[in-house]
Amino acid sequence: MVGKFATLCMTLPLLGGCAGIVPNGTPRTTPPVASAPAPVLAPAPAAARPTPATPGTPIAAPTPPADSTNAIASGVVAGPAVATLAIDDAMARRALVAFRTSCPALRRRTDASGLTQAGDWDSACAAATNWADGDARRFFSENFATVQVGDGRTLATGYFEPEIAGCRQRSARCNVPVYGLPADLIDVDLSQFSTNLVGRRIRGRVDGAAFVPYYDRAAIDAGALAGRGLEIAWAQDAVEFFFLQIQGSGRIRLADGTILRIGYAGQNGRDYVGIGRLLRDRGELAAGEASMQGIMAYLRRQSDGGQAVMHENPSFVFFRTLTGAGPLGSLGVPVTGRASVATDPAFVPLGAPVFLAMDRAEATGLWVAQDTGGAIRGANRFDTFWGAGADARAIAGGMSARGTTLLLLPRGVVTRLTQR
Repeated sequence: MVGKFATLCMTLPLLGGCAGIVPNGTPRTTPPVASAPAPVLAPAPAAARPTPATPGTPIAAPTPPADSTNAIASGVVAGPAVATLAIDDAMARRALVAFRTSCPALRRRTDASGLTQAGDWDSACAAATNWADGDARRFFSENFATVQVGDGRTLATGYFEPEIAGCRQRSARCNVPVYGLPADLIDVDLSQFSTNLVGRRIRGRVDGAAFVPYYDRAAIDAGALAGRGLEIAWAQDAVEFFFLQIQGSGRIRLADGTILRIGYAGQNGRDYVGIGRLLRDRGELAAGEASMQGIMAYLRRQSDGGQAVMHENPSFVFFRTLTGAGPLGSLGVPVTGRASVATDPAFVPLGAPVFLAMDRAEATGLWVAQDTGGAIRGANRFDTFWGAGADARAIAGGMSARGTTLLLLPRGVVTRLTQR
């Protein structure tokens, strides 16, 4: 959510939409349940201490126009040869597997960045099919060249696949609903109404004869969706579930020890608001406390359990149950810890490899763009995926790295782009 910011803008695969007026109608009230003592919650693991590294130096380039809407409009300049990049064998192997997995979707997609065209990825994808994973560094150096988009200056954050406690059925202990996608949530492609709105979408619902924004987080928490049978599970802890929504997928550990995996099914169309930034701007969090772990601790100190603050982020994510390998990214393929990143597809073709040279060693290396996020917008903005477990949580929760990015594109594409 998620990812996936320096002040908690971890990505998740969210689509921002219209925000503004309060939804019409009176929300239904969630049926009461018998009271029970609040669960004893273990403190969240601390954020991982960063390993400093020397960030990359941007390549001199014209200043991109302030109103650039994609990579082509931002401008590209040729970068160094792939063979000169600090790519070790392990990261190259992970990236090759991720790239190979991405190829079917990558070759079908229309590239919103304007950098590539139909057929541009065919040769690299064909080569990847039978390329030995142990020789992955040579694969990338022989099949790709690099470009810098815009000024190359990069912000990278982190996200992970969280695991939270929950139940299949509602109980006094498990009373936070995990909703599936509502049937009345309508996704509108605005390009059908104006060529000036190509690539723009909004989400909302029909109220009488009007199309209005969908219920926001506060309305949903107040019971706007109760009684529809949309609950696919019930979480034990509202704060943990809030952060699982930011990540966009996760695992629910049920009372019998089994795991229910859930993935992103949709979002209410409301703009994502990073509460970490709000709290820091108000002086309620110091800069060093704005990690996921610091924000969770702040929310738990509030008399209402942090609900009022969480409601300041009106975005709400709906889920579906998952089977099979890994959480799915926006490309429709499983994302891989320490290999996948979320990005803005208007600036990076989904499925393309990217090399991050950051001021944190953990984020530096070769990644593959396989996901998106509502807060991951603009050129050179990335959310690194770290997988599941305590280590992934510790790294992703405190990840905020700055540096530069080189985008890896097929050699012929770079020649075409840089000889204009």
